[in-house]
Amino acid sequence: MTQNDDIDNSAAPLIEHLAELRNRLIWAVMSYIIAILACFVVAEPILNFMLHPIELSMRALGDPNPVMQYTSPQEYFFTLVRIAMVAGFAVAFPVIGYQLWRFIAPGLYKSEKNAFLPFLIASPALFLTGAAFSHYVVTPIAMDFFLGFADASSIVAAIIPTLTDIPGDVPAADTGSDTGIDIVFQGKVNETLDISLKLIIAFGMCFQLPVLLTLMGKAGLVSAAGLGAMRKYAVVLILIVAALVTPPDVMSQLILFFAVYPLYEVSIFLIRRIEKRREAELRAEGLWDEDDPADETEGKA
Repeated sequence: MTQNDDIDNSAAPLIEHLAELRNRLIWAVMSYIIAILACFVVAEPILNFMLHPIELSMRALGDPNPVMQYTSPQEYFFTLVRIAMVAGFAVAFPVIGYQLWRFIAPGLYKSEKNAFLPFLIASPALFLTGAAFSHYVVTPIAMDFFLGFADASSIVAAIIPTLTDIPGDVPAADTGSDTGIDIVFQGKVNETLDISLKLIIAFGMCFQLPVLLTLMGKAGLVSAAGLGAMRKYAVVLILIVAALVTPPDVMSQLILFFAVYPLYEVSIFLIRRIEKRREAELRAEGLWDEDDPADETEGKA
C-alpha cells in the first residue's frame, strides 16, 4: 500500500456505522421484496421458460402434447412462489450489490477499490454465464438422456419377446388379459423445476472459481506455481463437487467437470499475470530481491 492512496475521511463512531449498515440492509431487503412481487406476476412465463428444455425432449420423443402435473392443491402456488424468490434475487442483485459496495467502499483505499470493483462486476457476469450454459446446454442433454433412456428401455422390452418366439408357433389369440403395464412419464412441475434450478445454481456457483482464485492470488494466499502443482488434486476435488451439487447422473457430473476445469486453468493464467505485474512494479521501485527463492519462483510461475 503506498502513501499516495487516499482513503475516505471517516471517523464515525460505531453507532453511525451500525446505522449505515441498517439503512443499507433496509434498501437491500426492500428491493428484494419488490423484485419478488414483480417476478410473481410473471412467474408463469418464467416457469414455462424453465420447463422449455424438457418440453422439447418430450416432443422429440413423439409426445405431441407434453403435460406436466401437480398432485396437491397448494403445490403449483408454492412452485410459483419459489420461482419468484429465485428470480427476484437475480433481479434485485444489482441493488443489493450496490448497497454492499456503498457500505464497504468508504473503508477502502483507491487502489483497493480499483482492484475489487472488477471482481464485483465479473462475479454476476460469470454466474449468469454458468446459468445460461446450464439451461441451454446441460439441462437439454440431461433431459434427453433420462427420457430417451426410458423410451429405449421400453423398445427393448417390446422386442425381446419377439426374439424368443419359436418358429412355426401360432400366436395365441389376444384376449386382452395379458397386455402388460405401460410405463409412461408423468412429470411433476416442482420436481422437474427442482432439477433445473439445482443445475443452474450449481453451474452458476462453480463458474465463480476464477473470481475466487484470482482474489486469493491478489491477496498472496495462492500462487500460479502452487496451483499448477495441485492440478491432480484439483481434478479430484472438482469431480467430488460435481457429484455433490448435480443430480445423481454421470452425464451432468462430467459436463460440470469439463466446464469447470478449464476455468481452473484460466485462474492460473490470471494469477500468473498478476504476479508478473507485481514483479514489474517491485523491480521499478527497486524492491525486488533476486536472491529470494520465493520471489524467483513467483516470477517464473
